[in-house]
Amino acid sequence: MLRRRRLLALSNIAIAFPALSAAERRALCRRAYRHLGMVAVDVSRMLGRGDRLLETVSVVGREHLDGVMTRVGRALAVTAHLGSWELLSLAPALVGHPVSIVVRPLDAGWLDPLVARARRSHGMEVIAKSRAAREILEALRGGRVVALLLDQNASRREGAFVPFFGRLASTSRSAAVLSLRSGVPIVPVFIRRESPVRHVITFEPPLPEPERYGEAAVIELTARCTEAIERAVRAAPEQWLWMHDRWRTRPPVEATVRA
Repeated sequence: MLRRRRLLALSNIAIAFPALSAAERRALCRRAYRHLGMVAVDVSRMLGRGDRLLETVSVVGREHLDGVMTRVGRALAVTAHLGSWELLSLAPALVGHPVSIVVRPLDAGWLDPLVARARRSHGMEVIAKSRAAREILEALRGGRVVALLLDQNASRREGAFVPFFGRLASTSRSAAVLSLRSGVPIVPVFIRRESPVRHVITFEPPLPEPERYGEAAVIELTARCTEAIERAVRAAPEQWLWMHDRWRTRPPVEATVRA
């Protein structure tokens, strides 16, 4: 419906999968839009009888999160706008650990309170990105899992340029900085749709600690987060949000060359 977004999605798919033909890129784009419609249906179901959705979601790799919580007593999780990502709000009821998620307000302001209510309906604590630092630290001190969506474009001020599908992408440094300063491991977690009504949440092993220090360590750990996201997207490309301008912010050198 929105031509600019459709063209952006096609451009992003071409960056990620240059070997695909134009027809194959259009087919993937159509599947991604169909899946986005299914995500909207899932959110509406959360607003109604969200408790019944618990029966449709299974969990794999829970031992990775349990191990971090047993060892450290708190955890950071990185995820993406993949699968029916709003159903990650069911995680507290499914894994038995208190979870907080850092989000920014939706562009559609009228929808924001409805989605926030759905996110909280199964025990998920919502932390607004605008005041995240203090509340994230409080949540970690309280023994919670703090989840961050790390697959969207970050401003040059807050991002680190790391590879994503072979092209540098400005990625939020927040997860890496929090992990390195607090000593809390990062556990990648993703949800994928297995059928129109079945979903699986997968917890991966915690990311290894960087071998470097300072800013180099932040970049290394941010890159590892992005590598985990890329692997997850490659496994189910039709379930990712290709309509987002992921590569919008460019490195200073590249911007200067273009100018």
